[in-house]
Parts: sequence; structure tokens; C-alpha cells
Amino acid sequence: MARIAGITLPPEKKIEIGLTYIYGIGRSKANKILDEARIDKNKKVKDLTEDEINKIRQIIEKREKIEGELRKEVSANIKRLIDISCYRGLRHKRNLPVHGQRTKTNARTRKGPRGHTIKKLKEKKA
Repeated sequence: MARIAGITLPPEKKIEIGLTYIYGIGRSKANKILDEARIDKNKKVKDLTEDEINKIRQIIEKREKIEGELRKEVSANIKRLIDISCYRGLRHKRNLPVHGQRTKTNARTRKGPRGHTIKKLKEKKA
């Protein structure tokens, strides 16, 4: 059972995929970390030795910003945008898409479920 940065990596997955369970590490960063540590990408997490786990842990600690520290930085960046009232900050504040997507249709993930006003009016009349 490998624990890196407070995250338990799933034992049945390849280490390349297992590292992506850590916030801030995707496939390309995972590959770079494994290349630097000289560990086979196809090796399962449960097959890693303690020495290999420590190598990965040391590389991540010295090079990468992950988990809590990264989450704080991202939220601070968003808060800064809101505080200076720039366009992106206003979009964050109103829970609308930030990167120029259309909102007449789509954007349901960001805006939330539709308000069904016609349905409510029919129920009140009946």
C-alpha cells in the first residue's frame, strides 16, 4: 500500500495512472517523475518496493506543488480576480463560464440545472 502526499494510491493500477490520483499530477507529470526515478511505467502500485516509493516521494516533494498547497494557490488566484473586479473575476463570482464559452445554450455544468418556470405555473393553476 503506497501513500504519497497523504493519498493512498490504488494497488491494482499501474503506477503511471496511480500517481494521477494526487491533485496536481497528470499523466505527463507522472511520466516525467517516473523517468527521473527510473521506474517502469507499467509496474503496478502494489509491486513497488519501499525504496522506489521513497524515490517518487522525494522527487514530488522537491519539484511539484501538489494537494493542499496547490488548492490554496488556485483559490487565492480566483479570489484575487474577484477582488480586482476584472472580467474573469466577475464570471467566477456569478458562476458563469470564464473562458468565453456560449451561455445561451450549454454551460449547464457551471450554471446548474434549469429553472422550469412554465412547469411551476401550470402546477399552481391546477
